[in-house]
Amino acid sequence: MIFVPMMILIIFGLLAIYSSTANHPKASGSFNKQLFFAFISIIIFFVIYFIPQSTFKYVSLASYLISLFFLVAVLAIGKTVSGSRSWFGIGGFGFQPSEMAKLTTILFLSYWFSYKERDINTIKDIGLALAIGFMPIILVLVAGDTGTCLVFFFITLAMVYWSGISLFGLFVVLSPAVSILARMLSFSYFIIILVLIVVALFLFKKDLFNSITIFSVNLAAGFFFEFVYMILKPHQQARIINFIDPNANPLSTGYNALQANIAVGSGGWFGKGFMQGNQTQLRFIPQQWTDFIFCVIGEEFGFIGCIIIIVCFVMIFYRLLKLASQSRDSFSSLFLIGTLMMFFFHFAINIGMNVGVTPVIGIPLPFLSYGGSSLMIDFTIMGIVMNIYRNRKQHA
Repeated sequence: MIFVPMMILIIFGLLAIYSSTANHPKASGSFNKQLFFAFISIIIFFVIYFIPQSTFKYVSLASYLISLFFLVAVLAIGKTVSGSRSWFGIGGFGFQPSEMAKLTTILFLSYWFSYKERDINTIKDIGLALAIGFMPIILVLVAGDTGTCLVFFFITLAMVYWSGISLFGLFVVLSPAVSILARMLSFSYFIIILVLIVVALFLFKKDLFNSITIFSVNLAAGFFFEFVYMILKPHQQARIINFIDPNANPLSTGYNALQANIAVGSGGWFGKGFMQGNQTQLRFIPQQWTDFIFCVIGEEFGFIGCIIIIVCFVMIFYRLLKLASQSRDSFSSLFLIGTLMMFFFHFAINIGMNVGVTPVIGIPLPFLSYGGSSLMIDFTIMGIVMNIYRNRKQHA
């Protein structure tokens, strides 16, 4: 239910990478690199699968601190790619520490929630949980990678929810983000959200001080968006504009999304055939083997190929949710939920980018998009998942 869909996704990813890079003058070696990292990742997967499960708890804090160190270091000595200073260049290879930080943040949050009896509905524990999850967000945001910031945000939110937070606590955590999103769309939406927040506070029947405080935070969050928008880099501002209106800049920021739509739509039921896609072979989409890998599959393998990819992901999501619900070990359950949210967010946003329903924010498609560091981390995470499954009877 997990391993077989992973292998199918890897095969489709390698085929799509080969098709989109074989005739490319600057990326012809990408397939060989990805194939190499695929073999390394599978080895890592089986090593992780067989080590003692307690190891993950012991290394959670240290690995989290190390990942924060790398996130700081990349700001000083990293290289800039696509407007984001988030890569270490090592010879002909690149390493993105934010990929490692996703894994270590899930590990440490799982350990922190399960180490002692936490009362996640207290301000102290909510604050500490958000601090653990938001520390990487701050560092990644400084590096200019807004897409990855959202991944950390939703991972943290999902794990806080799974830890047993009350509906009101979830409202307190989530409402400022909703206010920011509403303000990003328009001032009218922002006013509507503020009215709904007042109604919600009335229904929760909290005291006046807490209600005023929460409303003030949401009000400030909405207006804070204006300040944040002004300090964003031009390419980040362009992505926000393109999210609101994808046709605003069809020849610049909206170009990739529109071309991806054409590629996916032109595939029909069965696709144009391997290495026969016009958009792919004529290189209409720059670096299509990374964030826009799904439109290669849509164009060359058609609707059937897309459905196979989606079904494989849904099988993995279903299994992760079922294992998390059945696990009696809180560390394991929380790790599974964090993993589920991470992969689901990548899946939903990336495919949404390719079909024009979500903003283009530089999110790769797990197991398919080109990238050695992300592939190894994906397999490391799934190795831990399978390790949890192998040791499930210990917590029965």
